Amino acid sequence: MGSRWSSEEERQPLLGPGLGPGLGASWRSREAAAAALPAAVPGPGRVYGRRWLVLLLFSLLAFVQGLVWNTWGPIQNSARQAYGFSSWDIALLVLWGPIGFLPCFAFMWLLDKRGLRITVLLTSFLMVLGTGLRCIPVSDLMLKRRLIHGGQMLNGLAGPTVMNAAPFLSTTWFSADERATATAIASMLSYLGGACAFLVGPLVVPAPNGTSPLLAAESSRAHIKDRIEAVLYAEFGVVCLIFSATLAYFPPRPPLPPSVAAASQRLSYRRSVCRLLSNFRFLMIALAYAIPLGVFAGWSGVLDLILTPAHVSQVDAGWIGFWSIVGGCVVGIAMARFADFIRGMLKLILLLLFSGATLSSTWFTLTCLNSITHLPLTTVTLYASCILLGVFLNSSVPIFFELFVETVYPVPEGITCGVVTFLSNIFMGVLLFFLTFYHTELSWFNWCLPGSCLLSLLLILCFRESYDRLYLDVVVSV
Repeated sequence: MGSRWSSEEERQPLLGPGLGPGLGASWRSREAAAAALPAAVPGPGRVYGRRWLVLLLFSLLAFVQGLVWNTWGPIQNSARQAYGFSSWDIALLVLWGPIGFLPCFAFMWLLDKRGLRITVLLTSFLMVLGTGLRCIPVSDLMLKRRLIHGGQMLNGLAGPTVMNAAPFLSTTWFSADERATATAIASMLSYLGGACAFLVGPLVVPAPNGTSPLLAAESSRAHIKDRIEAVLYAEFGVVCLIFSATLAYFPPRPPLPPSVAAASQRLSYRRSVCRLLSNFRFLMIALAYAIPLGVFAGWSGVLDLILTPAHVSQVDAGWIGFWSIVGGCVVGIAMARFADFIRGMLKLILLLLFSGATLSSTWFTLTCLNSITHLPLTTVTLYASCILLGVFLNSSVPIFFELFVETVYPVPEGITCGVVTFLSNIFMGVLLFFLTFYHTELSWFNWCLPGSCLLSLLLILCFRESYDRLYLDVVVSV
């Protein structure tokens, strides 16, 4: 990140004079950089124990952001009765997530210029405003719906930071043999928050009973509304605690860099964007990430609606969504730890994951068409296919992030991941937009899953990998 776009505090040289030109040359000639760097590098980078506290605070923020984003999807039937939400309202509440990525490039610029602390503080403050807005007690249902939509919009604006900054944080605070693991933890916790919404919502908020008499229905509606408001107040309290902890302690960077890559000079914001948009290999692997992950995110947000024709209850749909994402988070962290030990295997890992995702999504789609395929449509098959799909797709996220950064180094991590998550949310937003008009027929949405996974598998297969950042840390620093 060039000094033109960075503050003095954040971008002053970390390893002394002479390092920047050598690392800048590594982009053009890694051999020239290898010859220039050893004399300038005093030794291996230093890591600090406080890095785990920084990772914990960021991960908790990402967790709660995902939890707040997915508040309404798992309890959409209850929300309809309590607040009079329409199908358009339910879809829009989920759609505020990808809409929040429209100013994504502004958050990338802020991360590049002002650093991690300022960006995270602004993000957590937006979440405080958003969750607080949803808790304002008003009796007018129309006004209450507008306040809820406003709160979801503000929470959506926090999405670019929690989804993009994980590789930046891992490079800034962690050594080369811990980076993938730290990226996985920071990025997976947002998905885990969305998964916990599948669990918390249906367990705390009762499902409506459409067969009750009118008087009992009114009492049930009031009880459902009270339970939903209890969830909203709890989320607001947790967000306030995380904001207070972040405000008290969240340093922008360690006193000394943990690796050569962390101390290297990066491209400016404008040059980075231009380089990304002109790099064919990056665009290829970015589409391989954005299309299936965007489709899967939109599909997960309305999973309850998708499984309703299969006579799956709101609670069962919540458990299916929960275990599919939890499985992906666990496997994703395990895969990232494996990638830290066995370096240079990112493409092979992605090929294996997307082969499994293609098979799992095809199984789920054909199972939903049991009247034609005569495959058994049972709770076991739905659980198995959805959980496997979530495991394969969600666990690919940190592997993709690391591959993005390696491919386009020395483009800053936040800018690189910001572009790909922006593309992913575009695909997610387009699908959810179409869903609002074709919500009565969802079979087309299920077919999008195996199609997008197969396309991604072909793109990964044709992709030529490179590890420029890893070269600096493993070869140049020796």
